[in-house]
Amino acid sequence: MKKGENPAKIDPDDERIINALLSDARQSYRHIAAGLGLATATVAQRVRNLERQKVLLGAVPVLNFEKLGFAFCVITQVKIHQGKLALGLRRLAANPHVFGIYDHTGGTDATVLARFRDRQSLDRFLKQLQAAPHVERTETQLVLNVFKEFIRRLPDPLKGRAGSRAY
Repeated sequence: MKKGENPAKIDPDDERIINALLSDARQSYRHIAAGLGLATATVAQRVRNLERQKVLLGAVPVLNFEKLGFAFCVITQVKIHQGKLALGLRRLAANPHVFGIYDHTGGTDATVLARFRDRQSLDRFLKQLQAAPHVERTETQLVLNVFKEFIRRLPDPLKGRAGSRAY
């Protein structure tokens, strides 16, 4: 959350609607309403409200990247010259291979997630990244297997927050 930004007002029905959309964003409001015991108009209004609050940012398909030929997934730690972080990350975000960038604490400044069809594309990306202005150093790991990549339910439900289990 950005400084000065208030958290969205979410109640248990909003949470149930969000979880229904996380499990299948293509289902109709009528189907969600029937499953949750709500009126279709209520679901539609709540979804519009969640969109207005920028809780819901759109619906995207879940892709099987390996079936599309993107067999190489990498995690790259990037150290950027002091004072140039925003510029460096904006430049990285424009690369179509990049699907995630996380600005964080620790020994590096950011973690970049990217996918490639072949070693040659990966090699070009890494060499361009290492030669980019303001990049001090990188460290890249090749992902061997993906066990989980998307959430299907909100991680911290409104009810039962106390005593939640780690596993």
